[in-house]
Amino acid sequence: MKDVCFAVYGSLLCICISCNDSSTASVERKDYSQAQKNLDTWHVVSMAFATGNKDAVDSVIADDYIDHTSIGDVNGRDSVKARISRMHTNYTDIKMERIKELADNDFAFIWMHFTGKSKGTPAIPAGPFDINTIQVAKFQNGKIVEHWEFRSVNEVFKMMQKKR
Repeated sequence: MKDVCFAVYGSLLCICISCNDSSTASVERKDYSQAQKNLDTWHVVSMAFATGNKDAVDSVIADDYIDHTSIGDVNGRDSVKARISRMHTNYTDIKMERIKELADNDFAFIWMHFTGKSKGTPAIPAGPFDINTIQVAKFQNGKIVEHWEFRSVNEVFKMMQKKR
């Protein structure tokens, strides 16, 4: 009886294993891999802003990069380097936390929480700040080609009240 049970269970196991759709599994792994690469690329940019290391973005930002800002489009990798410099000139005690991330083959969406102290800029009045943003990056050939940043209306009103 043991031999029959072993043969039946062994046959069932082989059938279950052969029913696996390996072509779908490999496609899913490929998609995840590119999505993870996009997040890793975005993490390089985040660390550049956190540390002030402008040269770190050379390998991950495309030459024809476009930053879609609230004051209009800003072009080129050098614009990112300039923002990193301005950030470390105008803000102190900067802390950045990634709350949530979502990525696919073409885009990454990151919910970021920033805190620190501003020396006073048109974007953030002097004093402590606590800001949540959604960062969106578009990728081509492993590099970031476009960027958008979104803040809630409440965050903007909160900063406007500080200016008065």
